[in-house]
Amino acid sequence: MPDQRQPIKIAVGGFGAIGKAVAKALDDGIDGLELAAVSANNIAKAQGYISDKFNSNYNVLPLGELANVADVVVECCPAKYLADIATPALIQGKSVVVISVGALLSNPQLETLAREHGGRILVPSGALLGLDAVQSANQGTIYEINMITQKPPLGLKGAPALEKAGIDMDRVKVPTKVYDGTANDAIEGFPANLNVAVALGMAGTGPDKTHLEIWADPTVVRNTHTIKVRSDSADLTLKIENIPTEENPKTGKITPLSVISTLRRLTAPIVIGA
Repeated sequence: MPDQRQPIKIAVGGFGAIGKAVAKALDDGIDGLELAAVSANNIAKAQGYISDKFNSNYNVLPLGELANVADVVVECCPAKYLADIATPALIQGKSVVVISVGALLSNPQLETLAREHGGRILVPSGALLGLDAVQSANQGTIYEINMITQKPPLGLKGAPALEKAGIDMDRVKVPTKVYDGTANDAIEGFPANLNVAVALGMAGTGPDKTHLEIWADPTVVRNTHTIKVRSDSADLTLKIENIPTEENPKTGKITPLSVISTLRRLTAPIVIGA
């Protein structure tokens, strides 16, 4: 007997490097999923891109309208737009896949909305591996989590903390530590770079208990994260070297793939990982 289930409709909010990759994967076809719409600042440009690169045409809607046409909304926007895209979806009891994880700390009302209306906030692993192992270890006792992030200076350019301190990334010629503290305190100064640290904190003992160092390092060509977790069940050492996208050096190529993997899990007959 043929499967009569309706596909899950997905809307993609944001049409940059991540949003385009996610939307194109849906356009190419993922079993049980269907691209319903996208959102972009430049509607005409997005429509032109879709007409040129995609197999079908899709509506380009304002962020706040995406939840009206989809079951799941994927946030691929600058962090300041998280509430704009997530609030309508959560009020309708729908799911939101969140890339700007750090912005969840400044929008605690979103978790409340999800709880009150039956919505869900899904956080992909993004540029970070091992979140399922950290989450598993946290079912017992985690003693400490330490993370060191090394990025090419260009990948940190424009960070509010660096601009406030007058640190010019173009002049950094040797590895330079630019932050040492908690993941919770880092996100305001490095909003475009530290979603991975906040996701790590949320999987473990909390961003306020996750120690973080950030290095502007001209000797590396990839965004590199080294994580050490000490717990009563396992000691974990994780190292990730993410290849940046050509379009945005602050974004790793694996980030949109992580979103696509999260979406596939919505309908997959076998789901691997915690």
